[in-house]
Amino acid sequence: MKIILSLVFIALLISYSAAQQKEEAAKKYEREKFDPNRDAEKDIHAAIEEAKKTDKRILLDVGGEWCIWCHRLDEFFAENEDVNNFLHENFVVVKVNYSPENKNEKVLSKYPEIPGYPHFFVLDTNGKFLHSQGTGELEKGKGHDREKMMAFLKKWAPNKSAD
Repeated sequence: MKIILSLVFIALLISYSAAQQKEEAAKKYEREKFDPNRDAEKDIHAAIEEAKKTDKRILLDVGGEWCIWCHRLDEFFAENEDVNNFLHENFVVVKVNYSPENKNEKVLSKYPEIPGYPHFFVLDTNGKFLHSQGTGELEKGKGHDREKMMAFLKKWAPNKSAD
């Protein structure tokens, strides 16, 4: 009987430990949602100020909560900590909502036409447009390709003396 109780106790302890680890991992990477109520113009101006202070470039991540590939992209960054770290060490990321509630047409009209979502725009430290990137080119199967994503980020990461 003592052995059975000990085994049950150990099983419960292992289950609790696994649940705690999963909860901590979820807290570590909280997904920022696309919010139709945000002021994209104001968010971009704030990103420019931060980019100037931190010597980073700006990455506009355009999409919406309706977009399955937008969620897959967020999951990719959550699951690839090294890629996510590189992203945030080199870019100020701004999520720009595109949905029926708010298409952010005024802001997005400043950039090339978007063929699909999610879509990236790379801006320099001062907010000058540098590059338009369809994320479909960075996909692999039902997700995103780690090597392609890192190549894209490295190509557009700031050259600390150029911006």
